[in-house]
Amino acid sequence: MLMLLVRGTHYENLRPKVVLPTPLVGRSTETFVSEFPGPDTGIRWRRSDEALRVNVGGVRRQLSARALARFPGTRLGRLQAAASEEQARRLCDDYDEAAREFYFDRHPGFFLGLLHFYRTGHLHVLDELCVFAFGQEADYWGLGENALAACCRARYLERRLTQPHAWDEDSDTPSSVDPCPDEISDVQRELARYGAARCGRLRRRLWLTMENPGYSLPSKLFSCVSISVVLASIAAMCIHSLPEYQAREAAAAVAAVAAGRSPEGVRDDPVLRRLEYFCIAWFSFEVSSRLLLAPSTRNFFCHPLNLIDIVSVLPFYLTLLAGVALGDQGGKEFGHLGKVVQVFRLMRIFRVLKLARHSTGLRSLGATLKHSYREVGILLLYLAVGVSVFSGVAYTAEKEEDVGFNTIPACWWWGTVSMTTVGYGDVVPVTVAGKLAASGCILGGILVVALPITIIFNKFSHFYRRQKALEAAVRNSNHREFEDLLSSVDGVSEASLETSRETSQEGRSADLESQAPSEPPHPQMY
Repeated sequence: MLMLLVRGTHYENLRPKVVLPTPLVGRSTETFVSEFPGPDTGIRWRRSDEALRVNVGGVRRQLSARALARFPGTRLGRLQAAASEEQARRLCDDYDEAAREFYFDRHPGFFLGLLHFYRTGHLHVLDELCVFAFGQEADYWGLGENALAACCRARYLERRLTQPHAWDEDSDTPSSVDPCPDEISDVQRELARYGAARCGRLRRRLWLTMENPGYSLPSKLFSCVSISVVLASIAAMCIHSLPEYQAREAAAAVAAVAAGRSPEGVRDDPVLRRLEYFCIAWFSFEVSSRLLLAPSTRNFFCHPLNLIDIVSVLPFYLTLLAGVALGDQGGKEFGHLGKVVQVFRLMRIFRVLKLARHSTGLRSLGATLKHSYREVGILLLYLAVGVSVFSGVAYTAEKEEDVGFNTIPACWWWGTVSMTTVGYGDVVPVTVAGKLAASGCILGGILVVALPITIIFNKFSHFYRRQKALEAAVRNSNHREFEDLLSSVDGVSEASLETSRETSQEGRSADLESQAPSEPPHPQMY
Protein backbone atom coordinates (compact mmCIF):
# COMPACT_ATOMS: atom_id res chain seq x y z
CA MET A 1 0.00 0.00 0.00
CA LEU A 2 1.43 3.34 -1.05
CA MET A 3 1.61 6.25 1.35
CA LEU A 4 1.18 9.91 0.54
CA LEU A 5 4.23 11.69 -0.91
CA VAL A 6 5.40 14.07 1.82
CA ARG A 7 8.85 15.67 1.97
CA GLY A 8 11.09 13.96 4.49
CA THR A 9 8.89 10.84 4.84
CA HIS A 10 10.54 7.36 4.52
CA TYR A 11 8.74 4.94 2.18
CA GLU A 12 8.75 1.30 3.26
CA ASN A 13 7.47 -0.20 -0.03
CA LEU A 14 10.14 1.42 -2.27
CA ARG A 15 13.61 -0.04 -2.78
CA PRO A 16 15.96 1.28 -1.50
CA LYS A 17 14.99 3.31 1.54
CA VAL A 18 15.73 6.90 0.71
CA VAL A 19 14.62 10.35 1.75
CA LEU A 20 12.70 11.98 -1.06
CA PRO A 21 14.46 15.20 -2.18
CA THR A 22 12.54 18.35 -2.99
CA PRO A 23 12.99 18.35 -6.80
CA LEU A 24 11.40 14.90 -7.04
CA VAL A 25 8.09 15.79 -5.42
CA GLY A 26 5.28 15.06 -7.82
CA ARG A 27 7.16 12.47 -9.91
CA SER A 28 5.86 8.96 -10.28
CA THR A 29 7.17 6.10 -8.14
CA GLU A 30 8.45 4.16 -11.16
CA THR A 31 10.63 7.07 -12.27
CA PHE A 32 12.08 7.41 -8.79
CA VAL A 33 13.05 3.72 -8.54
CA SER A 34 14.68 3.58 -11.98
CA GLU A 35 16.86 6.62 -11.31
CA PHE A 36 18.06 5.33 -7.91
CA PRO A 37 18.73 1.61 -8.31
CA GLY A 38 19.59 -0.59 -5.39
CA PRO A 39 22.96 -2.29 -4.91
CA ASP A 40 21.70 -5.61 -6.28
CA THR A 41 20.51 -4.31 -9.63
CA GLY A 42 23.96 -4.75 -11.26
CA ILE A 43 26.06 -2.42 -13.33
CA ARG A 44 23.51 -2.33 -16.12
CA TRP A 45 21.97 0.69 -14.41
CA ARG A 46 25.12 2.74 -13.82
CA ARG A 47 24.58 6.39 -14.55
CA SER A 48 26.85 7.91 -17.16
CA ASP A 49 28.02 10.56 -14.69
CA GLU A 50 28.69 8.11 -11.86
CA ALA A 51 32.28 7.91 -10.60
CA LEU A 52 34.23 4.76 -11.45
CA ARG A 53 35.72 2.78 -8.59
CA VAL A 54 38.72 0.64 -9.57
CA ASN A 55 41.09 -1.65 -7.71
CA VAL A 56 44.40 -2.26 -9.50
CA GLY A 57 46.65 -4.74 -7.72
CA GLY A 58 45.37 -3.63 -4.32
CA VAL A 59 45.41 0.12 -5.04
CA ARG A 60 41.87 1.54 -4.82
CA ARG A 61 40.98 4.79 -6.49
CA GLN A 62 37.81 6.54 -7.66
CA LEU A 63 37.85 8.35 -10.99
CA SER A 64 35.30 10.93 -12.07
CA ALA A 65 33.31 10.41 -15.24
CA ARG A 66 34.41 13.79 -16.55
CA ALA A 67 38.11 12.82 -16.36
CA LEU A 68 37.47 9.51 -18.14
CA ALA A 69 35.35 11.15 -20.82
CA ARG A 70 38.40 13.10 -21.99
CA PHE A 71 40.04 9.83 -23.09
CA PRO A 72 37.23 7.59 -24.39
CA GLY A 73 39.66 5.32 -26.28
CA THR A 74 41.43 4.08 -23.16
CA ARG A 75 40.34 0.96 -21.29
CA LEU A 76 38.88 2.88 -18.37
CA GLY A 77 37.19 5.30 -20.75
CA ARG A 78 35.51 2.41 -22.55
CA LEU A 79 34.62 0.87 -19.19
CA GLN A 80 32.92 4.08 -18.10
CA ALA A 81 30.90 4.15 -21.32
CA ALA A 82 29.96 0.45 -21.21
CA ALA A 83 26.27 -0.01 -21.94
CA SER A 84 25.82 -3.40 -20.29
CA GLU A 85 27.26 -5.56 -17.56
CA GLU A 86 28.55 -8.11 -20.06
CA GLN A 87 30.40 -5.44 -22.00
CA ALA A 88 31.94 -4.03 -18.83
CA ARG A 89 33.08 -7.42 -17.53
CA ARG A 90 35.02 -8.00 -20.75
CA LEU A 91 37.12 -4.94 -19.93
CA CYS A 92 38.05 -5.85 -16.34
CA ASP A 93 39.22 -8.93 -14.47
CA ASP A 94 36.46 -8.94 -11.86
CA TYR A 95 33.60 -6.82 -10.50
CA ASP A 96 32.36 -6.49 -6.92
CA GLU A 97 28.67 -5.67 -7.11
CA ALA A 98 28.40 -4.90 -3.41
CA ALA A 99 31.17 -2.31 -3.47
CA ARG A 100 30.50 -1.38 -7.12
CA GLU A 101 34.23 -1.78 -7.72
CA PHE A 102 36.11 -3.01 -10.81
CA TYR A 103 39.21 -5.11 -10.23
CA PHE A 104 42.31 -5.32 -12.47
CA ASP A 105 45.20 -7.70 -11.83
CA ARG A 106 47.86 -5.35 -13.19
CA HIS A 107 50.93 -3.49 -11.93
CA PRO A 108 49.87 -1.01 -9.24
CA GLY A 109 52.86 1.27 -9.82
CA PHE A 110 51.92 1.86 -13.43
CA PHE A 111 48.34 2.56 -12.33
CA LEU A 112 49.54 5.52 -10.25
CA GLY A 113 51.21 6.90 -13.36
CA LEU A 114 47.97 6.25 -15.24
CA LEU A 115 46.09 8.43 -12.76
CA HIS A 116 48.55 11.22 -13.48
CA PHE A 117 47.81 10.74 -17.18
CA TYR A 118 44.07 11.25 -16.61
CA ARG A 119 44.82 14.46 -14.71
CA THR A 120 47.34 16.01 -17.11
CA GLY A 121 47.01 14.09 -20.37
CA HIS A 122 50.69 13.06 -20.36
CA LEU A 123 52.26 9.73 -19.43
CA HIS A 124 55.72 9.56 -17.89
CA VAL A 125 58.13 6.60 -17.97
CA LEU A 126 58.57 4.69 -14.72
CA ASP A 127 62.12 3.72 -13.82
CA GLU A 128 60.88 0.75 -11.79
CA LEU A 129 59.63 -0.97 -14.99
CA CYS A 130 61.74 -2.07 -17.93
CA VAL A 131 60.73 -0.60 -21.26
CA PHE A 132 59.14 -3.84 -22.44
CA ALA A 133 56.97 -4.24 -19.32
CA PHE A 134 56.09 -0.54 -19.51
CA GLY A 135 55.04 -0.96 -23.14
CA GLN A 136 52.87 -3.96 -22.29
CA GLU A 137 51.12 -2.07 -19.51
CA ALA A 138 50.58 0.94 -21.76
CA ASP A 139 49.08 -1.25 -24.48
CA TYR A 140 46.78 -2.94 -21.98
CA TRP A 141 45.34 0.35 -20.73
CA GLY A 142 44.88 1.60 -24.29
CA LEU A 143 47.71 4.12 -24.36
CA GLY A 144 50.10 4.52 -27.27
CA GLU A 145 53.50 6.10 -27.64
CA ASN A 146 51.79 9.40 -28.46
CA ALA A 147 50.57 9.57 -24.86
CA LEU A 148 54.15 9.81 -23.59
CA ALA A 149 55.25 13.23 -22.44
CA ALA A 150 57.81 14.99 -24.60
CA CYS A 151 60.39 14.72 -21.83
CA CYS A 152 60.11 10.92 -21.76
CA ARG A 153 59.36 9.94 -25.37
CA ALA A 154 62.93 10.12 -26.69
CA ARG A 155 64.32 8.38 -23.61
CA TYR A 156 61.74 5.60 -23.89
CA LEU A 157 62.45 4.94 -27.56
CA GLU A 158 66.19 4.95 -26.97
CA ARG A 159 65.94 2.55 -24.05
CA ARG A 160 63.68 0.23 -26.02
CA LEU A 161 66.31 -0.11 -28.75
CA THR A 162 69.49 -0.09 -26.71
CA GLN A 163 68.56 -1.29 -23.23
CA PRO A 164 71.46 -3.52 -22.09
CA HIS A 165 70.69 -7.06 -21.07
CA ALA A 166 73.29 -8.78 -18.94
CA TRP A 167 73.83 -12.26 -20.30
CA ASP A 168 76.59 -14.75 -19.58
CA GLU A 169 76.82 -17.14 -22.50
CA ASP A 170 78.43 -19.80 -20.31
CA SER A 171 75.74 -19.56 -17.66
CA ASP A 172 72.82 -21.95 -17.40
CA THR A 173 70.64 -19.32 -15.73
CA PRO A 174 68.33 -17.38 -18.05
CA SER A 175 68.97 -13.66 -18.16
CA SER A 176 66.52 -10.87 -17.50
CA VAL A 177 65.57 -10.97 -21.16
CA ASP A 178 62.14 -12.42 -21.76
CA PRO A 179 63.09 -16.05 -22.48
CA CYS A 180 61.27 -16.25 -25.76
CA PRO A 181 57.68 -16.90 -24.62
CA ASP A 182 56.57 -17.68 -28.15
CA GLU A 183 59.37 -20.16 -28.69
CA ILE A 184 58.85 -21.73 -25.26
CA SER A 185 55.16 -22.11 -26.07
CA ASP A 186 56.08 -23.84 -29.33
CA VAL A 187 58.31 -26.26 -27.43
CA GLN A 188 55.52 -26.94 -24.96
CA ARG A 189 53.05 -27.64 -27.74
CA GLU A 190 55.53 -29.94 -29.45
CA LEU A 191 56.16 -31.85 -26.22
CA ALA A 192 52.44 -32.11 -25.53
CA ARG A 193 52.01 -34.17 -28.70
CA TYR A 194 53.96 -37.03 -27.14
CA GLY A 195 51.42 -37.49 -24.36
CA ALA A 196 49.10 -39.74 -26.38
CA ALA A 197 51.76 -41.18 -28.72
CA ARG A 198 53.15 -44.67 -28.51
CA CYS A 199 56.41 -44.76 -26.53
CA GLY A 200 55.90 -41.05 -26.09
CA ARG A 201 58.31 -40.61 -23.19
CA LEU A 202 61.19 -42.36 -24.98
CA ARG A 203 60.51 -40.54 -28.25
CA ARG A 204 60.36 -37.22 -26.44
CA ARG A 205 63.75 -37.71 -24.80
CA LEU A 206 65.35 -38.87 -28.05
CA TRP A 207 63.87 -35.89 -29.88
CA LEU A 208 65.21 -33.46 -27.28
CA THR A 209 68.60 -35.18 -27.47
CA MET A 210 68.80 -34.69 -31.24
CA GLU A 211 67.28 -31.22 -31.40
CA ASN A 212 68.96 -29.50 -28.44
CA PRO A 213 72.75 -29.88 -28.19
CA GLY A 214 72.79 -28.60 -24.59
CA TYR A 215 69.96 -30.81 -23.30
CA SER A 216 72.14 -33.59 -21.82
CA LEU A 217 75.54 -35.26 -22.12
CA PRO A 218 74.37 -37.69 -24.86
CA SER A 219 72.99 -34.75 -26.85
CA LYS A 220 76.36 -32.99 -26.62
CA LEU A 221 78.15 -36.12 -27.86
CA PHE A 222 75.66 -36.49 -30.70
CA SER A 223 76.18 -32.86 -31.64
CA CYS A 224 79.98 -33.29 -31.68
CA VAL A 225 79.71 -36.33 -33.96
CA SER A 226 77.32 -34.50 -36.29
CA ILE A 227 79.60 -31.46 -36.53
CA SER A 228 82.61 -33.70 -37.21
CA VAL A 229 80.80 -35.46 -40.05
CA VAL A 230 79.74 -32.15 -41.60
CA LEU A 231 83.29 -30.81 -41.44
CA ALA A 232 84.67 -34.06 -42.89
CA SER A 233 82.21 -33.87 -45.79
CA ILE A 234 83.18 -30.25 -46.52
CA ALA A 235 86.89 -31.13 -46.31
CA ALA A 236 86.45 -34.03 -48.73
CA MET A 237 84.66 -31.76 -51.20
CA CYS A 238 87.50 -29.21 -50.98
CA ILE A 239 90.22 -31.88 -51.38
CA HIS A 240 88.40 -33.27 -54.39
CA SER A 241 88.97 -29.94 -56.20
CA LEU A 242 92.79 -30.05 -55.90
CA PRO A 243 94.66 -30.21 -59.27
CA GLU A 244 96.31 -33.59 -58.64
CA TYR A 245 92.95 -35.23 -58.01
CA GLN A 246 91.41 -33.51 -61.03
CA ALA A 247 94.15 -34.77 -63.42
CA ARG A 248 93.98 -38.32 -62.08
CA GLU A 249 90.20 -38.51 -62.33
CA ALA A 250 90.11 -36.93 -65.80
CA ALA A 251 92.43 -39.63 -67.20
CA ALA A 252 90.37 -42.38 -65.58
CA ALA A 253 87.15 -40.89 -66.95
CA VAL A 254 88.49 -40.78 -70.52
CA ALA A 255 89.51 -44.42 -70.31
CA ALA A 256 86.11 -45.41 -68.93
CA VAL A 257 84.15 -43.58 -71.63
CA ALA A 258 86.37 -45.12 -74.34
CA ALA A 259 85.58 -48.56 -72.95
CA GLY A 260 81.85 -47.82 -72.95
CA ARG A 261 81.53 -47.78 -69.19
CA SER A 262 80.18 -45.19 -66.84
CA PRO A 263 82.79 -42.67 -65.67
CA GLU A 264 81.19 -42.70 -62.24
CA GLY A 265 82.95 -44.98 -59.81
CA VAL A 266 86.37 -44.58 -61.43
CA ARG A 267 86.54 -40.79 -61.28
CA ASP A 268 86.39 -40.62 -57.50
CA ASP A 269 89.35 -41.38 -55.29
CA PRO A 270 88.63 -44.57 -53.30
CA VAL A 271 89.32 -42.92 -49.95
CA LEU A 272 87.20 -39.88 -50.74
CA ARG A 273 84.46 -42.08 -52.12
CA ARG A 274 84.30 -44.16 -48.91
CA LEU A 275 84.30 -40.99 -46.83
CA GLU A 276 81.45 -39.63 -48.96
CA TYR A 277 79.44 -42.82 -48.46
CA PHE A 278 79.96 -42.65 -44.71
CA CYS A 279 78.84 -39.02 -44.57
CA ILE A 280 75.77 -39.76 -46.69
CA ALA A 281 74.88 -42.68 -44.43
CA TRP A 282 75.15 -40.46 -41.35
CA PHE A 283 73.13 -37.65 -42.90
CA SER A 284 70.45 -40.12 -44.01
CA PHE A 285 70.34 -41.55 -40.48
CA GLU A 286 69.86 -38.05 -39.06
CA VAL A 287 67.04 -37.15 -41.44
CA SER A 288 65.19 -40.45 -41.01
CA SER A 289 65.58 -40.40 -37.21
CA ARG A 290 64.29 -36.86 -36.92
CA LEU A 291 61.38 -37.70 -39.18
CA LEU A 292 60.42 -40.74 -37.09
CA LEU A 293 60.83 -38.93 -33.77
CA ALA A 294 59.22 -35.64 -34.82
CA PRO A 295 56.01 -34.83 -32.91
CA SER A 296 54.42 -33.51 -36.11
CA THR A 297 55.31 -34.66 -39.62
CA ARG A 298 53.83 -31.55 -41.19
CA ASN A 299 55.86 -29.25 -38.97
CA PHE A 300 58.95 -31.31 -39.73
CA PHE A 301 58.84 -30.46 -43.43
CA CYS A 302 58.13 -26.79 -42.63
CA HIS A 303 61.24 -26.32 -40.50
CA PRO A 304 64.13 -24.69 -42.42
CA LEU A 305 66.83 -26.77 -40.70
CA ASN A 306 65.10 -30.00 -41.67
CA LEU A 307 64.87 -28.83 -45.28
CA ILE A 308 68.62 -28.16 -45.19
CA ASP A 309 69.20 -31.73 -43.99
CA ILE A 310 67.15 -33.08 -46.88
CA VAL A 311 68.99 -30.92 -49.42
CA SER A 312 72.35 -32.13 -48.06
CA VAL A 313 71.64 -35.76 -49.06
CA LEU A 314 69.51 -35.05 -52.12
CA PRO A 315 72.42 -34.71 -54.63
CA PHE A 316 73.73 -38.19 -53.84
CA TYR A 317 70.40 -39.92 -54.41
CA LEU A 318 69.67 -37.84 -57.51
CA THR A 319 73.02 -38.96 -58.91
CA LEU A 320 72.09 -42.59 -58.29
CA LEU A 321 68.73 -42.10 -59.99
CA ALA A 322 70.38 -40.44 -62.98
CA GLY A 323 72.82 -43.34 -63.27
CA VAL A 324 70.02 -45.88 -63.17
CA ALA A 325 67.99 -43.94 -65.76
CA LEU A 326 70.87 -43.62 -68.26
CA GLY A 327 72.77 -46.77 -67.44
CA ASP A 328 71.46 -48.82 -70.39
CA GLN A 329 71.64 -46.15 -73.13
CA GLY A 330 75.32 -46.62 -74.10
CA GLY A 331 78.51 -44.71 -73.47
CA LYS A 332 77.36 -41.77 -75.57
CA GLU A 333 75.01 -40.67 -72.83
CA PHE A 334 77.67 -40.80 -70.16
CA GLY A 335 78.98 -37.40 -71.16
CA HIS A 336 75.57 -35.88 -70.46
CA LEU A 337 75.36 -37.87 -67.23
CA GLY A 338 78.69 -36.42 -66.13
CA LYS A 339 77.38 -32.88 -66.57
CA VAL A 340 74.28 -33.70 -64.57
CA VAL A 341 76.39 -35.24 -61.84
CA GLN A 342 78.59 -32.14 -61.66
CA VAL A 343 75.50 -29.99 -61.14
CA PHE A 344 74.36 -32.29 -58.35
CA ARG A 345 77.81 -32.20 -56.79
CA LEU A 346 77.63 -28.42 -56.55
CA MET A 347 74.60 -28.81 -54.29
CA ARG A 348 76.81 -30.45 -51.68
CA ILE A 349 77.98 -27.00 -50.67
CA PHE A 350 74.65 -26.61 -48.84
CA ARG A 351 75.93 -29.08 -46.26
CA VAL A 352 77.76 -26.24 -44.59
CA LEU A 353 74.34 -24.88 -43.61
CA LYS A 354 73.87 -27.95 -41.42
CA LEU A 355 76.15 -26.23 -38.94
CA ALA A 356 73.27 -23.83 -38.23
CA ARG A 357 71.65 -26.57 -36.15
CA HIS A 358 74.61 -26.41 -33.78
CA SER A 359 75.36 -22.68 -33.97
CA THR A 360 73.37 -20.02 -32.16
CA GLY A 361 74.91 -17.31 -34.30
CA LEU A 362 73.85 -18.87 -37.60
CA ARG A 363 70.29 -19.41 -36.40
CA SER A 364 70.18 -15.84 -35.14
CA LEU A 365 71.48 -14.63 -38.50
CA GLY A 366 68.70 -16.50 -40.30
CA ALA A 367 66.06 -15.03 -37.99
CA THR A 368 67.55 -11.57 -38.48
CA LEU A 369 67.41 -11.80 -42.26
CA LYS A 370 63.85 -13.14 -42.06
CA HIS A 371 62.64 -10.22 -39.94
CA SER A 372 64.78 -7.57 -41.65
CA TYR A 373 63.56 -7.95 -45.20
CA ARG A 374 62.38 -4.33 -45.22
CA GLU A 375 65.78 -3.03 -44.14
CA VAL A 376 67.54 -5.31 -46.63
CA GLY A 377 65.21 -4.08 -49.36
CA ILE A 378 65.98 -0.47 -48.45
CA LEU A 379 69.71 -1.23 -48.55
CA LEU A 380 69.44 -2.81 -51.99
CA LEU A 381 67.34 0.11 -53.21
CA TYR A 382 69.93 2.62 -51.99
CA LEU A 383 72.72 0.65 -53.67
CA ALA A 384 70.78 0.34 -56.93
CA VAL A 385 70.11 4.08 -57.08
CA GLY A 386 73.70 4.96 -56.24
CA VAL A 387 75.18 2.47 -58.71
CA SER A 388 72.93 3.74 -61.50
CA VAL A 389 73.77 7.40 -60.88
CA PHE A 390 77.53 7.05 -60.47
CA SER A 391 77.83 4.52 -63.29
CA GLY A 392 76.26 7.01 -65.68
CA VAL A 393 78.60 9.76 -64.50
CA ALA A 394 81.65 7.51 -64.83
CA TYR A 395 80.61 6.39 -68.32
CA THR A 396 80.26 9.99 -69.44
CA ALA A 397 83.69 10.91 -68.04
CA GLU A 398 85.61 7.79 -69.15
CA LYS A 399 83.98 6.66 -72.40
CA GLU A 400 86.74 8.24 -74.48
CA GLU A 401 89.41 6.34 -72.57
CA ASP A 402 90.08 2.65 -73.12
CA VAL A 403 89.89 1.65 -69.45
CA GLY A 404 86.81 -0.59 -69.37
CA PHE A 405 84.05 2.03 -69.11
CA ASN A 406 82.72 1.29 -72.60
CA THR A 407 79.03 0.95 -71.68
CA ILE A 408 76.84 1.85 -68.74
CA PRO A 409 76.11 -1.84 -67.90
CA ALA A 410 79.89 -2.39 -67.85
CA CYS A 411 80.14 0.47 -65.34
CA TRP A 412 77.63 -1.20 -63.01
CA TRP A 413 80.29 -3.65 -61.83
CA TRP A 414 82.64 -0.78 -61.03
CA GLY A 415 79.85 1.13 -59.25
CA THR A 416 78.88 -1.89 -57.12
CA VAL A 417 82.47 -2.60 -56.11
CA SER A 418 83.07 1.07 -55.28
CA MET A 419 79.86 1.69 -53.29
CA THR A 420 80.44 -1.41 -51.16
CA THR A 421 84.04 -0.17 -50.56
CA VAL A 422 85.51 -3.45 -51.85
CA GLY A 423 87.67 -1.88 -54.57
CA TYR A 424 89.11 -4.76 -56.60
CA GLY A 425 91.07 -2.35 -58.79
CA ASP A 426 90.39 -4.21 -62.04
CA VAL A 427 88.69 -1.09 -63.50
CA VAL A 428 89.79 2.38 -62.41
CA PRO A 429 89.04 5.88 -63.76
CA VAL A 430 91.90 7.93 -65.16
CA THR A 431 90.33 11.33 -65.83
CA VAL A 432 89.77 14.01 -63.21
CA ALA A 433 85.99 13.89 -63.64
CA GLY A 434 86.05 10.10 -63.33
CA LYS A 435 88.09 10.25 -60.14
CA LEU A 436 85.70 12.80 -58.65
CA ALA A 437 82.78 10.52 -59.53
CA ALA A 438 84.62 7.60 -57.91
CA SER A 439 85.19 9.64 -54.75
CA GLY A 440 81.51 10.54 -54.55
CA CYS A 441 80.56 6.91 -55.17
CA ILE A 442 82.77 5.67 -52.33
CA LEU A 443 81.60 8.30 -49.84
CA GLY A 444 77.97 7.76 -50.80
CA GLY A 445 78.41 4.02 -50.35
CA ILE A 446 79.77 4.47 -46.84
CA LEU A 447 76.78 6.59 -45.83
CA VAL A 448 74.16 4.49 -47.60
CA VAL A 449 75.36 1.15 -46.28
CA ALA A 450 75.77 2.41 -42.71
CA LEU A 451 72.16 3.60 -42.34
CA PRO A 452 70.27 0.25 -42.41
CA ILE A 453 73.17 -1.80 -41.03
CA THR A 454 72.64 -0.34 -37.55
CA ILE A 455 69.01 -1.47 -37.50
CA ILE A 456 69.94 -4.93 -38.77
CA PHE A 457 72.68 -5.23 -36.14
CA ASN A 458 70.25 -4.33 -33.34
CA LYS A 459 67.83 -6.98 -34.56
CA PHE A 460 70.63 -9.54 -34.70
CA SER A 461 71.56 -8.77 -31.09
CA HIS A 462 67.92 -9.12 -30.09
CA PHE A 463 67.43 -12.49 -31.77
CA TYR A 464 70.77 -13.74 -30.47
CA ARG A 465 69.68 -13.00 -26.89
CA ARG A 466 66.33 -14.67 -27.51
CA GLN A 467 68.01 -17.77 -28.92
CA LYS A 468 70.39 -17.98 -25.96
CA ALA A 469 67.45 -17.64 -23.58
CA LEU A 470 65.60 -20.45 -25.34
CA GLU A 471 68.64 -22.71 -25.20
CA ALA A 472 69.03 -21.96 -21.50
CA ALA A 473 65.38 -22.87 -20.88
CA VAL A 474 65.85 -26.23 -22.59
CA ARG A 475 69.21 -26.75 -20.90
CA ASN A 476 67.55 -26.21 -17.53
CA SER A 477 64.97 -28.90 -18.24
CA ASN A 478 65.80 -30.55 -14.93
CA HIS A 479 64.47 -27.50 -13.10
CA ARG A 480 61.09 -27.50 -11.46
CA GLU A 481 59.18 -25.56 -14.15
CA PHE A 482 60.31 -27.74 -17.01
CA GLU A 483 59.83 -30.95 -15.04
CA ASP A 484 56.25 -29.87 -14.34
CA LEU A 485 55.79 -29.53 -18.09
CA LEU A 486 57.19 -33.00 -18.73
CA SER A 487 54.95 -34.45 -16.04
CA SER A 488 51.93 -32.82 -17.64
CA VAL A 489 52.87 -34.42 -20.94
CA ASP A 490 53.05 -37.83 -19.26
CA GLY A 491 49.42 -37.67 -18.20
CA VAL A 492 48.65 -34.99 -15.65
CA SER A 493 44.98 -34.11 -15.85
CA GLU A 494 43.78 -30.82 -17.23
CA ALA A 495 42.15 -30.09 -13.87
CA SER A 496 45.48 -30.19 -12.05
CA LEU A 497 47.02 -27.95 -14.68
CA GLU A 498 44.20 -25.45 -14.28
CA THR A 499 44.65 -25.56 -10.51
CA SER A 500 48.36 -24.81 -10.85
CA ARG A 501 47.59 -21.88 -13.13
CA GLU A 502 45.09 -20.46 -10.65
CA THR A 503 47.60 -20.88 -7.82
CA SER A 504 50.23 -19.07 -9.85
CA GLN A 505 47.85 -16.23 -10.62
CA GLU A 506 46.89 -15.94 -6.95
CA GLY A 507 50.57 -15.83 -6.04
CA ARG A 508 51.20 -13.07 -8.54
CA SER A 509 48.22 -11.13 -7.26
CA ALA A 510 49.47 -11.50 -3.70
CA ASP A 511 52.89 -10.25 -4.74
CA LEU A 512 51.35 -7.23 -6.42
CA GLU A 513 49.29 -6.44 -3.34
CA SER A 514 52.36 -6.79 -1.13
CA GLN A 515 54.23 -4.40 -3.42
CA ALA A 516 51.37 -1.91 -3.63
CA PRO A 517 52.11 1.48 -2.13
CA SER A 518 50.31 2.64 0.96
CA GLU A 519 46.91 4.17 0.38
CA PRO A 520 44.30 6.00 2.40
CA PRO A 521 41.44 4.01 3.94
CA HIS A 522 38.95 5.39 1.43
CA PRO A 523 39.32 5.66 -2.36
CA GLN A 524 40.58 9.00 -3.55
CA MET A 525 38.66 10.92 -6.16
CA TYR A 526 40.33 11.91 -9.48
